[in-house]
Amino acid sequence: MADSNSSKLNNSQPETHPAPRKARSSPMNAMNGHGKSYVASPEAKADMLRIVSFLEDFGDELEASIELYAPNPYYRMSLHLIRGHLDAKTVTPTSLIGASQVPYATANRRLKEMIEAGLIEQRPRTQSGKSFSMHPSEKLLDQWMQLSSRIERLATSHFGGRERSADAKDYYYGGSYLSAQSIPPLKVLPEPLKVSGGIRVLVHGDPTFMVMDNLKRQFEQAIGTQIHQRAFSIDRLREEAIRNAERKSSRYDIIALDLPWVGFYAERGMLMPLDEAMDIARIDPADFHTAGWQAAHWGGRPYGVPAQTTPELLFYRKDLFARAGLQPPATTDMLLEAAAHFHDPARGRYGIAWNAARGTALGHTFLMAMADFGQPVIDLQSHAGGFRTDDLATRDYRPMIDTEAGLHAAEFLLEMLRYSPPDILSMSWYERIRPYATGNVPMAYGYTLLAPYFELDETSPAYGQTGYLPHPAGPGAGSVAPVGGYIMGIPANLPPERVGPAIEALMVFTSPEAQKLYVQNGSRTNPRYSVGSDPEVRRASAIFEAVDAMSWRDELQFWPRPPVPEISDIIQICGEELHDMLRGITPPRDALRRAQERAHALL
Repeated sequence: MADSNSSKLNNSQPETHPAPRKARSSPMNAMNGHGKSYVASPEAKADMLRIVSFLEDFGDELEASIELYAPNPYYRMSLHLIRGHLDAKTVTPTSLIGASQVPYATANRRLKEMIEAGLIEQRPRTQSGKSFSMHPSEKLLDQWMQLSSRIERLATSHFGGRERSADAKDYYYGGSYLSAQSIPPLKVLPEPLKVSGGIRVLVHGDPTFMVMDNLKRQFEQAIGTQIHQRAFSIDRLREEAIRNAERKSSRYDIIALDLPWVGFYAERGMLMPLDEAMDIARIDPADFHTAGWQAAHWGGRPYGVPAQTTPELLFYRKDLFARAGLQPPATTDMLLEAAAHFHDPARGRYGIAWNAARGTALGHTFLMAMADFGQPVIDLQSHAGGFRTDDLATRDYRPMIDTEAGLHAAEFLLEMLRYSPPDILSMSWYERIRPYATGNVPMAYGYTLLAPYFELDETSPAYGQTGYLPHPAGPGAGSVAPVGGYIMGIPANLPPERVGPAIEALMVFTSPEAQKLYVQNGSRTNPRYSVGSDPEVRRASAIFEAVDAMSWRDELQFWPRPPVPEISDIIQICGEELHDMLRGITPPRDALRRAQERAHALL
């Protein structure tokens, strides 16, 4: 979804998210080193098209082999319609009639019958309403999926049962769409969105949003208008949103924001409360991971829809741990013991990689390390399963940095420093994943959105060998998987006539169908339970099953980065003072005291 200024935006893509190397059979090529899209060719789409091709070819064989066999216009037009939908190509009544392979008058009658039966949806292509594009209805897609399922079972039972592998039996043509839990392909809106200049979107330049950019054609077909997306690095994204809020009219219909920014955006009136703009029930709030949905709120009101839920986990090499006879680390002590075991600088091998670059990166690490020892960075009130954040809009709060838990976290970072790569103090979001993907470290803290850098690269030693754990816990604390990610909201200064179309586009972009499409194209983030339980999504990566299990165990928590308006500055302060500590300039207690004093002055 790149806009006309995309060539000017290459430098705005975050340097921390270059592309993974292209795998030999990768379903995703998110972006190259300059943030530009590759053409995606997902396996799932290929398999769905393969079964369409099979049915087309089978029809050709029947018609050519049996003298009195006549073409079936319903069958031919249905396949043509589904192929066009999957390829995001415009299908017109004329092209459908041509695909029917029967005389024009006959085809026209059959086409009208299909429309009347609710198998085809028409959408006006022009303002006059005299020209239409044709789309498969949900009814037709369901019937096609059932047909594909029956073909799979018949083919297996009659031809392939003994020779096909277990994986092939589980994944045959479009079969992964065919389970009762499967989410269908993205549907088109009955009416195209009528909005001047198309839908304008401001996002972060990470792999998931770049997958959205790769899928621009599909989404434009779904909403019936152009999409213009601008992508920025995390700091520039926030700056651009602040500038946009100061304008008389918003330049964007939809903006993405990092979860901890919700309080800042809400307090400054930058976002429209979502319950003012739409019926919240339409997005099915119960389908979102609880932590991700709660994080979209401030003062009890939702300000956006979760577009990414990406917890920070511990990635570890299952093969190396098994070979060494080590258990996956459940505690901070176990993690340090494993890091010491694997640390071998003379051979270019190190124990663990993590965010230790000065400022924002290290600040995030410190807040999450404090959570590993059971304490948030401000005085949140404890409750079952963690800490409350729903009262922050109505009460005062104070920093809790210079505490015993803060000291334990600081000392833990100093211990990890002993078993880290030599460039650890400049490592940030992507830099910590690179040595893990190349096999130089057996453990790394990382958000799930960065997993494609080794999950989709068959040349990586970590390919197929990675386990996913919540953060190992400190003494007396419980395991936590700190939730990150983005929500998408509506700017408060968006002109009223654009709010309705923006809401409809937002519904499409965050729908289960869209989320599944992102996963099929390589994303490893997912905010919805329904998507995580989809059989094809589970086959794509072990991450989704692991994250769902963490959510049910109440380990997904967003309180480690509470969404107070000052959180970005608090993170920056911690990242500066603790960096001096890691460099040996400041003792731990002095670093904590200085961070506490600066945060207290800020609040």
